Amino acid sequence: MSLVRIHVVSDVHGRVDALAGAGDGADALVCLGDLVLFVDYADHSQGIFADLFGAEKAAEFIGLRTEGRFDEARVMSAELWSALGGDPRAHVEAAVRGQYAAIFAAMPVPAYLTYGNVDLPALWAEYARPGHQILDGETAEIGGLRFGFVGGGLRTPYRTPYEIDDADYARKVAAVGRVDVLCSHIPPAIPELLYDTVARRFERGSEALLDAIKRTQPRYALFGHVHQPLWSRTRVGRTECVNVGHFRGRGTPYVLEW
Repeated sequence: MSLVRIHVVSDVHGRVDALAGAGDGADALVCLGDLVLFVDYADHSQGIFADLFGAEKAAEFIGLRTEGRFDEARVMSAELWSALGGDPRAHVEAAVRGQYAAIFAAMPVPAYLTYGNVDLPALWAEYARPGHQILDGETAEIGGLRFGFVGGGLRTPYRTPYEIDDADYARKVAAVGRVDVLCSHIPPAIPELLYDTVARRFERGSEALLDAIKRTQPRYALFGHVHQPLWSRTRVGRTECVNVGHFRGRGTPYVLEW
């Protein structure tokens, strides 16, 4: 019997060049979200914010956020948007649409996708092509295994576009139920999986995901979100919990075979 091979990516953040080949040699691609690049912490000249306001302002904005000075960052951002004129949401949406057009055109097929915390879910259906299946709080069978998908993130001071309340997130986890592979954008709430060694901070993980893993014991729990995790994998009972990697930085997918 031949092996089934799945490639998994997360945190694409505009990496169109590498995405086009991410499904090569695989039976399907799984994408765990964060397609948009709003700001780039490694290269301040990249992303929507830098395109609109320049790399110097992007660096200043990123510095404030990195230092936890979120109120100051929001004041700075508001002043820049005011000077730009017009509705800020219109400017952002136009830029996001440009990124989505390029990203979905490059996205291999077949692909199974869920949203990241920086994504705009309302726009995805406009750009998804035949062979792209978008799932959130839903399941799909891939190669004889049942995959569950839980998109988005939890509330944080960053106020990214697709952050939801803990209770709403938990309902999506419950809707997925018992699966072989549990796919999410954010990790389960295990501290070592949540600590970013470069940003030197903990990201938010989900207690609901961790509870589901302990209770149902899927073969795998796959996720992204934390770009440079202290631990990239750990085991909870029989479940292998794996951060599939920062695709924008690595440019290569995580490979799952059975």
